[in-house]
Amino acid sequence: MSEAWRGDDLGQVAVEEQSLEMQSCATKLSTIRDVLLRRHMKVAFFGRTSNGKSTVINAMLRDRVLPSGIGHTTNCFLRVEGTDRDEAYLTTEASNERRSVSTVNQLAHALHMDPTLDSGSLVKVFWPKSRCALLRDDLVLMDSPGTDVTLELDSWIDKFCLDADVFVLVGNAESTLMNTEKLFFHKVSERISKPNIFILHNRWDASVTEPEYIEEVRKQHLDRCVSFLAEELRVVGLDEAPGKIFFVSAKEVLTSRMQRAQGMPETGGALAEGFHDRLREFQRFERTFEEFISQSAVKTKFEQHTVRAWQITEAIKAVMDAINIASADRKICCLEEREEQRDRLDFVRGQINRLTDNVKERIKTLTDDVAAKVSSALSDQIRSLPVLVEEFRADFNPTQETLQLYKTKLLQHMEERLVGCLAHRCSVSILRDITDTQRHMIDSVRPLLSQSVQEQLSTPSTSFELTYDLGLAALCADFRENIEFQFSLGWTALVTRFIGVANAKRALSASDPRAQDAPTFKDEMVVSIATGLVSVTSRASMMVLVIGGVVCRSVGWRIIALSMSLYGLLYLYERLTWTDASRERALKQQFVEHAARRLRTVIPVTGSACSQQVYKELSSTFSRLSQRVDLSEAELEGNIRQLSFRIQRLENIQRRSKAFRNRATELETQLEAFSVHYLQGN
Repeated sequence: MSEAWRGDDLGQVAVEEQSLEMQSCATKLSTIRDVLLRRHMKVAFFGRTSNGKSTVINAMLRDRVLPSGIGHTTNCFLRVEGTDRDEAYLTTEASNERRSVSTVNQLAHALHMDPTLDSGSLVKVFWPKSRCALLRDDLVLMDSPGTDVTLELDSWIDKFCLDADVFVLVGNAESTLMNTEKLFFHKVSERISKPNIFILHNRWDASVTEPEYIEEVRKQHLDRCVSFLAEELRVVGLDEAPGKIFFVSAKEVLTSRMQRAQGMPETGGALAEGFHDRLREFQRFERTFEEFISQSAVKTKFEQHTVRAWQITEAIKAVMDAINIASADRKICCLEEREEQRDRLDFVRGQINRLTDNVKERIKTLTDDVAAKVSSALSDQIRSLPVLVEEFRADFNPTQETLQLYKTKLLQHMEERLVGCLAHRCSVSILRDITDTQRHMIDSVRPLLSQSVQEQLSTPSTSFELTYDLGLAALCADFRENIEFQFSLGWTALVTRFIGVANAKRALSASDPRAQDAPTFKDEMVVSIATGLVSVTSRASMMVLVIGGVVCRSVGWRIIALSMSLYGLLYLYERLTWTDASRERALKQQFVEHAARRLRTVIPVTGSACSQQVYKELSSTFSRLSQRVDLSEAELEGNIRQLSFRIQRLENIQRRSKAFRNRATELETQLEAFSVHYLQGN
């Protein structure tokens, strides 16, 4: 029951009321077990202070054994039982040492209270069976302090009353039943089913002072006691209750019997009028009491506990049925929930596989688009290099140190302008595409995540920035400017126009004896010139010679001199106009040509580098989302394992509840057989 109730993960399989009911059943069973184990019958006397409980017991024992007198006399529990010895003695809870029974006054009398004893202590008085026939049948009489001297009624009941067979409530005929007396027996009734209770109205001798009201007072007491036993406690029926109520004077009976024991007349001394009636009433009580104890011992000892056992088995069957039904219902819920979790897990796994393929395809498409977009933008920027270079402004001086600084600043300017233009043209749209793709990933993954993991899901990252590493400084590290003066009609310019820039450089370098391939290139140049001349001769050589001769003969030497003068003037003009500004323009033009060639070679590399950045960003985003999906899968797997474990526990609870239910049915059969064989015949 504790396992079913305290298993919070099992749901409402059992409730606290059922658990408390089982604990109550266990307590009742323990009480029944204790009663059945002992071999004597136990009678407990209770009542308010000075009602004469000890005097009633003394009268039954026919001797002044227990302390009695005016006011509060008995300060602890006194247990009187028979002994086969000839001498009476007593023991305490603290010691098994046998003491003289004469010390009972010092031990149990409130006026001589032993500091080691309190109202919850027990003193055992062993009285010779030869001196009291009532004790010969293993009867135990329990005297108690007044129910109005302590608030520890619950502990009294648990310690001294749960195994009592009969309770005798000693009241005062001069007053009605008090709430303290009723409260005590209500508490007893809660722990013991239908306790056997006798009510003695002691000190009935006081009624002789008002003989005219004696019957009315007797009827008033009788009605209230009958109502208390039959209607409040419900321990007997209305027809049986009057037989459990007696009106006596224990003090008179004790005095009479002690006088008789001493050889004096039984009616001697100062006895009030009507003594014989009260004596017969007390004797009727003893006779009824003895008949109840002796003739109905088995029924008294076993019947109420058999009834209680039936009640316990019925309670167990009801609780086990309720637990079985609740466990079955809860198991069905767990099975359905586990099936849902398994379907959910299969769905998540299938969807994440399909989503992975879709995302990979989308990332590939986007990265290809990024590479194409960056390559196109860089090609456009290469075509606009002259404009970008022309924008550059810095102090120019042809000295080596100043020139190097100028080129460094020019490279920085070009790097910044190119990167800025690329970022302006590409970054915004690319970042928008990246954000859209990330949002698409998150929206696609979100339905696959558990609620707890969804709460940890963040929005697309905005910290990503696309970088364009052109490495222009490294690309143009081999740039060598040529800002020396060169006449437009000079040998170098003519050779360049005739055989091209590349060949002209090789030809001119060939004239340098330090060049390693100079002889080879000279031969190649001679062959080229010869081939050209042959080509010219073959085509129009004759025409040129004819025209040249005609011109020469017609113009004369003056024209030739004039031409030479014009050639010289043109050289002088170009030489004079070759300033620092012209050198700067030449350097910029050369730089544009050089940088354009170098940048064209890195267009694919730059596009690929940008696409790789985008690929890494999107891949890392999807990887983080995949980890979230893995967490959800792990959570689902854990839930499935937990549900499987819970289902096993519920099945175990079902099996055990059925077993206990069947066992309770078997016990009912045994109880019925016991009742038929032992109780119904009585």
